[in-house]
Order: sequence, then structure tokens, then C-alpha cells
Amino acid sequence: MKLIVGLGNPGTEYQKTRHNAGFLVIDRLCDKLGLSLDKNKCKAQYGIHRHKGDKIIVAKPQTYMNLSGEAVKSLMKFYDVSPEDLIVVHDDLDLPLGKLRLRRKGSSGGQKGMANIIDLLGTQEIDRIRVGISHDKNIETVDYVLGKFSKEDMKILDETMDKAAEALIYSFDHPFDEVMSKFN
Repeated sequence: MKLIVGLGNPGTEYQKTRHNAGFLVIDRLCDKLGLSLDKNKCKAQYGIHRHKGDKIIVAKPQTYMNLSGEAVKSLMKFYDVSPEDLIVVHDDLDLPLGKLRLRRKGSSGGQKGMANIIDLLGTQEIDRIRVGISHDKNIETVDYVLGKFSKEDMKILDETMDKAAEALIYSFDHPFDEVMSKFN
């Protein structure tokens, strides 16, 4: 069993904001799998995909970004998922727009949703896919991450979402080290 979680903020006012890059990747993954996020419990909206007899839980926390760990921990407990079977997808200000970086472990890098997950799970050993959103130093960080992608940015991000979804699908059958080698 695997748990794949995309980070973002619930609500229409946050759709297509930079901070919701994780949600956008989950939407793309669901499109590719024909999966609907039709379940609502454990503080998350999620669906279950079956792959070669295994359950792949695909989720979007509904707790708002800074409390993402509550949903992740709740889902992990409910479905008895271990940290090594968790993959988190989130935005990253320090990566250029359109760039992906896959990592096995590490600090949150200032991403508050990831920080909350690390804190509540008590480990930094969490596989993750970081989606570059760039950073405009002339705009306050909170305003920047909650700002919407421009049409030009969405064209760049479109390829990134495809690549991230492909990496997640590849992870169904391959260890994360192999996924990193192929998609980094």
C-alpha cells in the first residue's frame, strides 16, 4: 500500500495558486488514472486506486497547508501506512518554475505543510516531489505563494504536472531511488 499526498489549500479561492502545486499534480495524476477523489474522512479528500493488487491512496488534505500533517497522520493510521510508503508532493519557492526535484529525506526547506508533516510523523525520512514555483523577491512570500499562476506560467507548469504524475505512476512498481534517477 502507498499513500500519495499533494499539499495545498482547500477552497475555490485557492485553486491554481502557487501554493496548490501539490493539489494540481494530484489532479493530473487522477486524470491519468481515471481516479475520483470520492472519499472524505481523516481530514482529507481522497480516492483509492488499485494497481496489481495493491492499494494506492491518493489524497489532498483539507486542513489548509500549515496543518497538512494532521490529515497525513490520520490517513496513515487509518490505513496502516508506514512512512516509507508515503510520497508527498508540494511547491518549492527555491526551485525555478517548471523544475522538479525528488528527494528521499531532508528538512522542510521552509515549506510549512511539509514541516507540519515532519513534526507530526517525527521523521524527515519522507519521499517527496518538490515542484518549482520560483520566487519573486519583490512580493511578500505569503502573497506570492497565494497568488495565482499566470497563463504563461500554467503552460510551463502543464509539462511539470505531467512529469510529476508520470513519476508517481512509475513509483507504483519501482523503488523511490529508481524514480529519482529517472525523473530528477
